Amino acid sequence: MERSESEKLILVNREPNGIAYVTINRPKSLNSLTKSMMTDMAQAFKSLDRDGSVRVIILSGAGRAFCSGVDLTSAEDVFKGDVKDLEADPVAQMERARKPIIGAIGGFAVTAGFEIALACDIVVAAKGAKFIDTHARFGIFPSWGLSQKLSRIIGSNKAREVSLTAMPLTAEVAERLGFVNYVVEEGELLKKAREIGEGILKNNQDLVLRYKSVINDGLKLDLGHALALEKERAHDYYNGMTKEQFEKMQQFIAGRSSKKPSSKL
Repeated sequence: MERSESEKLILVNREPNGIAYVTINRPKSLNSLTKSMMTDMAQAFKSLDRDGSVRVIILSGAGRAFCSGVDLTSAEDVFKGDVKDLEADPVAQMERARKPIIGAIGGFAVTAGFEIALACDIVVAAKGAKFIDTHARFGIFPSWGLSQKLSRIIGSNKAREVSLTAMPLTAEVAERLGFVNYVVEEGELLKKAREIGEGILKNNQDLVLRYKSVINDGLKLDLGHALALEKERAHDYYNGMTKEQFEKMQQFIAGRSSKKPSSKL
């Protein structure tokens, strides 16, 4: 029997302006993830990324936690299942997504929840939010990127401390270290995420997708190869532009410089 909307554990809402919301909705269990929730979440991101009306995705958790990790009562089912099935892997689908993903993190983001936060492109956290890596505490090997991504963002020494001691990384420290973009009051969390999303919506949407892609793909390379990647994609982009697109760009710039209203690209 199909769950009612309030009982769905992964909620998806689309707004007419192009912002979509994915909400982990199992608050009584601090949004811990079951195998079926992971599959539903993966499919939600895949579906939203294919939806031409969606331009930005905001991810949050219902209640007092963002996500407390994998539901360890079903750990064997999760960790010994088909772990290579990318269709059922939410982090893989988030990493594949062309659309920008904004994480709105309130409360705890623990282990798998921490990794899901790391898969977001921009992170807003509520005051008091905590990111905790308990892999070493529970004897679970990281497989959604925590052992590699965190050190690249906050530095290797701090990442080793966070992961080897399972100490909480507070939102405030995470902001100082460059992982969290903004720390806001809890009641302002979705408002701030939406404000960032609306800032993205104002821009050339083709370029937004291309820009996110070149940043994220370049992060996997050394600087020399990353600069070559940018140059290659830039030439491909400009070679594909029509005379009309160049004229539209010039009209847009002229409109901005004269402070006259101008249609955006």
